[in-house]
Amino acid sequence: MTAADHHRPIVESAPATATLQTHWRNEDDTAAFARQLAAQPLLANAFITLHGDLGAGKTTLVRHLLRALGVQGRIKSPTYAVVEPHEAPGLAIWHFDFYRFSDPREWEDAGFRDLFAQAGLKLAEWPEKAAALIPAADLAIHIEALDEQTRHVMLRAHTPAGQQLLQGLHA
Repeated sequence: MTAADHHRPIVESAPATATLQTHWRNEDDTAAFARQLAAQPLLANAFITLHGDLGAGKTTLVRHLLRALGVQGRIKSPTYAVVEPHEAPGLAIWHFDFYRFSDPREWEDAGFRDLFAQAGLKLAEWPEKAAALIPAADLAIHIEALDEQTRHVMLRAHTPAGQQLLQGLHA
């Protein structure tokens, strides 16, 4: 396998989902991926879930993505607030972090159903804490830290919009 092959995404198709796997060698690769994702037109109304252990790079990816979309100012982690709203030119964005949820019903009690009904990009860390109450993600991003710098990343599309996002990333 050549160095170029190591960084070439692998796309696998299945009837209900499509996946893409890649490696980020460092934070510059994370930022480059975020810029590529930000360039996808369907992102404007997508729901993306982020999966991985603490410190895997979920929030780092979100920060790079928000910057690539044009978000200005401080980008706070929603760990304590659960949701942080952001505005980019012509785009509403909500960044959720369900890490502190102890009961999936907290999602309903917080009124998040109304936010998910609105147009805009929704990004959710720790979606498993909201269980079956959240809608199906268009795209699930699984990040695994291999060492201090390197990340193994698997993207899985769960909807037709997610499949189109993956195709745009692979192009």
